[in-house]
Amino acid sequence: MTRRLLTALAAFALSAPLSAQEAIDPDNLTATVRTMAGDWFQGRAPGTLGEERTVGYLIGRLQALGLQPGGPDGAWTQQVPLLHTRLGTPQSIELATPQGTLPLGLGTDVYLSTLRGDDVAKVANAPLVFVGYGVTAPERKWDDFKGQDLKGKVAVFLINDPDFSASHDEKVWGKFGGKTMTYYGRWTYKFEEAARRGAVAALIVHDAEGVGYGWNVITSPGGENYGLVRKDGAQTSLAVQGWLAHDLSDKLFAMAGQDLAKLRIAARSAKFKPVPLDGVTLSAAIPSTHEVVTSQNVLARLPGSKRPDEVVMLGAHWDAYGQGKPDAQGRIYRAGANDDALGVAGVLEVARRMVAAPTPQRSVVFGFWTAEERGLLGSEAYAQDPVYPMAKTVANLTIDVLQTAGRARDVVLIGKGQSSMEDELLSAATKQGRTVTDESLPERGLFYRADHFPMAKRGVPVLLMMGLAGASDIVEGGKAAGQAWIDDYTGRCYHQACDAWDAKWNLDGAVQDIELVDTIATDLANSTRWPAWKPGSEFAAARGKVGK
Repeated sequence: MTRRLLTALAAFALSAPLSAQEAIDPDNLTATVRTMAGDWFQGRAPGTLGEERTVGYLIGRLQALGLQPGGPDGAWTQQVPLLHTRLGTPQSIELATPQGTLPLGLGTDVYLSTLRGDDVAKVANAPLVFVGYGVTAPERKWDDFKGQDLKGKVAVFLINDPDFSASHDEKVWGKFGGKTMTYYGRWTYKFEEAARRGAVAALIVHDAEGVGYGWNVITSPGGENYGLVRKDGAQTSLAVQGWLAHDLSDKLFAMAGQDLAKLRIAARSAKFKPVPLDGVTLSAAIPSTHEVVTSQNVLARLPGSKRPDEVVMLGAHWDAYGQGKPDAQGRIYRAGANDDALGVAGVLEVARRMVAAPTPQRSVVFGFWTAEERGLLGSEAYAQDPVYPMAKTVANLTIDVLQTAGRARDVVLIGKGQSSMEDELLSAATKQGRTVTDESLPERGLFYRADHFPMAKRGVPVLLMMGLAGASDIVEGGKAAGQAWIDDYTGRCYHQACDAWDAKWNLDGAVQDIELVDTIATDLANSTRWPAWKPGSEFAAARGKVGK
């Protein structure tokens, strides 16, 4: 018997017996979450024993449901080679300024990580250049760089879009969606753009409102990072990438003779030009451990009866943040009970219900992605090398964090105006007697922060079910109760050891949302419809011909 099978059997034995009934069952959700968030899984970090146990557990569950392997060449998994790095205690890290040297505290003044396979992450006297929001958007006639050479330099960015902080009477207002973040506002885009231009480092000025979370979330990975291994062996030009603390940023710009508050306003104009921070250079030498680990996506398939080559895909990410420093209760594993063991549990429940129902006409694929918390890496690896052609993929439905405060009168829509999947959501919600509410904080860019996004970039219409998009109208307590849940979860537990199973959870609202996913997926799997992008969506051009 192989080690993996032993692992699968042992892990599966930890799970409570599942109900045979077809309805989405909160007791089944609880059993899965308690198992996956248990210490035996060690926080489910990619490339660890926790991953091996998690993958074995998932395969065991999927086999027990009677699903077929959905990976390449009839396998249960798709390999995802990852570069895993972790920065150690700095030998040195400082900023030279016209007013003297400014030592930096790693994790307090600045947060850094690396995606290079170097023993020491080094930056030597690299000049800083403020590039505003760092946007290159020809379709919006916007270029923040104006030909600025960034090779060997440190690019300093603002988070979010140029119109994020603008007033309605400013010319820029609405050019990037107003308060609704575009992909240009995401930190991932900014690091990618800095690397494309040959910068040696990239730093983003932290702003909790602009990014959607506090400094504690920024620093939670503890200097650890993951990236997809490039097939050509090339490495990013960025020796380090990360964030400057808000207060430190104001101080630094002042020491360079600049006013960051004024520069924030200047950056909201298409006429903005990069501003070198004269006399300011970054030097750092930080030991780095690095290894290439082969992580895994887990894929299962329910073959369709009439059009098996057409695929409806459901997904959730299995990974969490692994081991960290002990919290106040002594917990060392950041096990992601809600983020995203509950999402995995939801997808498994939909799979269980679909297996018990009549065979769908289209195939249904269930994807459990690795390394979502490291930048959507597992789903991106799949999208780069899909097992099922994107032109044959009808839609992707993703579950990532569900509210645990009870039944709700509404469901929150993420990504309004993107695709006809929102029409599918409205139809299904109406049948439940619920309304659809637009996300309350579109500036947080949730549409770009979950595993559906790599599919969207390739033109597949998507729907994200996520409880962080806005205050649900909870039956007992209204929107105040919904907001209280969001504030508590994001303020205390998001990406922390606190994200653990809690006996106080009320999963009735989570069940409602999982039922919506089930209804939409089942309906699409038994139809000939092809959801489409709405006019004006930046993803419409990538769709091309479908079903061919």
